[in-house]
Amino acid sequence: MGSLISNVRPKPDKVLVDIAGYVTGFKIQSKEAYDTARYCLMDTLGCGLEALGYPACTKLLGPIVPGTTVPHGARVPGTQFQLDPVQAAFNIGAMVRWLDFNDTWLAAEWGHPSDNLGGILAAADYLSRTAVAEGRKPVLMKDVLTAMIKAHEIQGVIALENAFNRVGLDHVVLVKVATTAVVTRMLGGTKEEVINAVSNAWVDGQSLRTYRHAPNTGSRKSWAAGDATSRGVRLALMALKGEMGYPSALTAGTWGFYDALFRGNAFRFQRQYGSYVMENVLFKISFPAEFHAQTAVECALQLHPKVKDRLDRIKKIEITTHESAIRIIDKKGPLYNPADRDHCMQYMVAIGLIFGQLTSAHYEDGVAADKRIDALRGKMVCIENPQYTKDYHDPAKRSIANAIQIFFADGTKTAKVEVEYPIGHRRRRKEGMPVLVGKFRTNLGRRFPAKQQKAIIDICLDQRKLEAMTVNEFVDMFVI
Repeated sequence: MGSLISNVRPKPDKVLVDIAGYVTGFKIQSKEAYDTARYCLMDTLGCGLEALGYPACTKLLGPIVPGTTVPHGARVPGTQFQLDPVQAAFNIGAMVRWLDFNDTWLAAEWGHPSDNLGGILAAADYLSRTAVAEGRKPVLMKDVLTAMIKAHEIQGVIALENAFNRVGLDHVVLVKVATTAVVTRMLGGTKEEVINAVSNAWVDGQSLRTYRHAPNTGSRKSWAAGDATSRGVRLALMALKGEMGYPSALTAGTWGFYDALFRGNAFRFQRQYGSYVMENVLFKISFPAEFHAQTAVECALQLHPKVKDRLDRIKKIEITTHESAIRIIDKKGPLYNPADRDHCMQYMVAIGLIFGQLTSAHYEDGVAADKRIDALRGKMVCIENPQYTKDYHDPAKRSIANAIQIFFADGTKTAKVEVEYPIGHRRRRKEGMPVLVGKFRTNLGRRFPAKQQKAIIDICLDQRKLEAMTVNEFVDMFVI
């Protein structure tokens, strides 16, 4: 006879309880976290505005049924769409991720915590407009910043020690979990309702990373986070209607997440939830390069003046890097689309060496047809430096180091150029934030007239005024 399986419903998994306790009970005290969240808000929305110039992105936006408008629905910045919060979350999430230019978190797992803004801003805008229509107090932008800090923290702290990529799963699972948790709370959910909602996020089927890697790299990687954050809003709304949860969603034998999808391993944690992730998040400020290549592109731009007139005489290019970069973006052979190119170390370095810059336009087919790019790619070799890999994982450093040295056919060579921390790193905040604001101004200029640009930038540069502003008023500033 087989053994009987107990049908006694267990207490909720500790991971679920800890997340719910954090979003319902923890008060953010860090001024640095709120300041950084404000910059993150600016940068994330700016990335979305830039993406609106790309038809491959805009064709996916708008309501599911064309022409649908939702009374008191959430507005999509840079457009005239007003949608239900689930679809608005997809729109905003797809926009901000499309060009691979928003913030980044690198650890055992990688990801982009600002992807959660899709769900957070859509839910907050919907709540705020509904409250105004019903004569209640609207949601404030400080609530949005608080939710951003907590979503960053949930996604980032889980990512510190747990590599979903090692089992073939995409990091957007953490976007779904984080969005679900904070939006359930924003909607008024109790601790128990947050547990129920988050358990459903883990129970969901999870995205495979295959659309990020050869030979299947494609544009799904640009809308996967929008899909995840919108799903988080959907699960939150269901929980608020009383939908049940699954207390051992992670730990249940055979059928739980650990056994079914994580090779039987339980999650490990390096630290408790606080505000660490927002304080240490990485910004992509100068160019839209996959973050493991950011410092490599900085090296390439430094070398550009020295090699731009000698490209045809290059014999070999050595890129010294860390293990994660080799595993993700060290690519040989043909590259089939922009999504393929912006995840190729060699392509990004070649662009920097040839043109002395790297923009989203450099990933398009017209530029990619330049034969010099593949000629240089064929001369590149990526070499791991174990110290770079160690420092990448060191919580006190969190570096993303790369170095480049170029060897010529006549036996000469350049100096080895090394950059340990990219401009978007916490250690370079003083240098980086003015550049981030400049990036935001440029992106506002792509979409809005001068008066509207000035109104937006003035409020975004004033922490006190931004936090006190209602969400619906803030989002209305971005209506075109």
